[in-house]
Amino acid sequence: MSDARPDQVAQQPVHPGVFDRLVIGMNALGSFWILLLVLLVTSDALGRTFLNHPIEGTHEMIQISVVGIVFMQLADTIRTGRLTRSDSILGIIDLRRPRVAAAMQCVFYLLGAAFMGIGLWGSVPLLKEAIDRGSYIGNDGIFTAPVWPVKTIIVVGLAVCLVQFLRLGWTAFRRAQGSISDAT
Repeated sequence: MSDARPDQVAQQPVHPGVFDRLVIGMNALGSFWILLLVLLVTSDALGRTFLNHPIEGTHEMIQISVVGIVFMQLADTIRTGRLTRSDSILGIIDLRRPRVAAAMQCVFYLLGAAFMGIGLWGSVPLLKEAIDRGSYIGNDGIFTAPVWPVKTIIVVGLAVCLVQFLRLGWTAFRRAQGSISDAT
């Protein structure tokens, strides 16, 4: 589903806390990164076309940036309820049995947290390896860029997504127990 559900929008605090600001800030940085890539691609195309001089490393920078941008923006996608999922059945259940739907959402969020945990578990050693080996992308003598900054973004992004899933899972759990109402 591409639009946030009314109960998910209601979960958003009027005054975001520190963690929410972190997630929103990461999303904003990811958006700014996209703008920089647009400028890079445009400059490369203009330089290639009119000056017969492309910008070295454009392909590599785009290749590595896409991954970084995804992990910069994923947590806000989760926070705002815009993570793609098919929840038409959940919507029907929510109308008839909101606490059952909340329990199902809790399971979804816990599975999301588990998936992020698995990704984190696999990504930390890759980050360490990239730092230890000095791994880079590109060709020696033409253009090279270290990969550890993007691998760091992946690790941080996965950790933030894990926490975001746990926060939403806790809210859904409390709703399933009846501790908080659907209007909260």
